[in-house]
Amino acid sequence: MSSQPLLQRSRDKRIALPVRVEPKVFFANERTFLSWLSFSVVLGGLAVGLLNFGDRVGKISAGMFTLVAMGMMLYALITFHWRANAIRKRGSGPYDDRLGPTVLCLSLFAAVITNFILRFAA
Repeated sequence: MSSQPLLQRSRDKRIALPVRVEPKVFFANERTFLSWLSFSVVLGGLAVGLLNFGDRVGKISAGMFTLVAMGMMLYALITFHWRANAIRKRGSGPYDDRLGPTVLCLSLFAAVITNFILRFAA
């Protein structure tokens, strides 16, 4: 008889277990996507208001806010599809987003600072 135990695993070999993704993860992905779209629609409404009722500086700012809103919509769509694909494939990776909110805040900050600079320089 062998002196090794019957159920022994080597240290280099990993055991693959099926990952159970709960339904709330699917809905959280959709809720996050809709939240990003909601904020981009509000930002687009601000841009339309500046475009209709603003002067030359307001129109430049409206263009900047429109670009930020459209970039945000595109980023939200790409992130939604990436997460949905990872959830569908039962990936265990992290689904958090550290880059998106930071880039959004920096781009909004740049648009507002540009608006102030153009407003007070004119």
